[in-house]
Amino acid sequence: MDTQKRLELIKRNTEEIITEDRLKELLKSGKKIRHYIGFEISGFVHLGTGLASMHKVADFQKAGVECIIFLADWHSWINNKLGGDLEVIKKVAVGYFKEAMKISLKCVGGNPNKVKFVLGSDLYHNNDDYWRKVIKISKNLTLSRVKRSITIMGRKLGGEMPFAWLIYPPMQAADIFALNVNLAHAGIDQRSAHVIAIESANKIKKEKPIAIHHHLLLGAQKPKTWPVKDIKEILSEIKMSKSIPKTAIFIHDSSEEIKNKVKNAFCPEREVGFNPVLDWTEWLIFPILDKIKIERPKKFGETIIFDNYKKLEKEYASGKIHPLDLKNAVADSLIKILEPARKHFFKPKIRKMKEQLEKLRVNH
Repeated sequence: MDTQKRLELIKRNTEEIITEDRLKELLKSGKKIRHYIGFEISGFVHLGTGLASMHKVADFQKAGVECIIFLADWHSWINNKLGGDLEVIKKVAVGYFKEAMKISLKCVGGNPNKVKFVLGSDLYHNNDDYWRKVIKISKNLTLSRVKRSITIMGRKLGGEMPFAWLIYPPMQAADIFALNVNLAHAGIDQRSAHVIAIESANKIKKEKPIAIHHHLLLGAQKPKTWPVKDIKEILSEIKMSKSIPKTAIFIHDSSEEIKNKVKNAFCPEREVGFNPVLDWTEWLIFPILDKIKIERPKKFGETIIFDNYKKLEKEYASGKIHPLDLKNAVADSLIKILEPARKHFFKPKIRKMKEQLEKLRVNH
């Protein structure tokens, strides 16, 4: 595959690359590209974590990039996920979560057998060099900078906070260097941690990583403030979150659950600036399926197939596509994409992992 094609695969369906020039240089150099994306371990895997993230991993694989999924158990412990029990977090990480990410990658056309999983506990064990990196990075950060960066944990700024939260950003930056990767990947909400790593690289005599950020899917809920003036300002409130189950579609949801969640999703007529159902269409349906089929009664224009998101958006904005018709099409598309995941989690051993996590979620 030529350099331009690899570049296009890496770039597509991203919100930001820091920086594209360095990415081009890396591709031209012929040097091996090592990627990583890290995840906290908590509840069920939803469309954002499973499909949006893994679709980019699939692109990286097709571009000849070596991909790593980092199971961030220590970060989850610091952030008090799953009751703050490290042993429980580790068990879920190598059980349910690993299985969920592998089948998600398969759903979007990637190869689960060619992705490497690394558990944080394994990376840190007897690794003095890692902790030296954490300290070196921390010595080049101010307290105010670290406090501003805790948004990467899904936490809001201001007020009192556990001291352990302050360790989280330099640890995340150190992960990049400890894993020896040159391409750091995450949702746009992880930008500040990647910038810390990029700015710290020269000071700790390491290669600057390239950072690639994908879009964060919107949750199905109507935002508290409507209309939305600036999505970036309320991103933590409106993104899809496992902590609000009714507004998140999980990769192993049944067909009926998917239909009900999409049916109840916020989808204002003619609204294209902030519309969760259109958001899922743009960032999931078209990238994965390349088209969407909207079936309508003959009196409303009959069935129409869109192979371009902008055409669909224009028709929706004009009122020619009704919200209910769009919702039905999106639900059908998601059901099709997620079929391998539903089948996988129907297997007794895998289903048991899901049920065990469900019990933990109830207890915590």
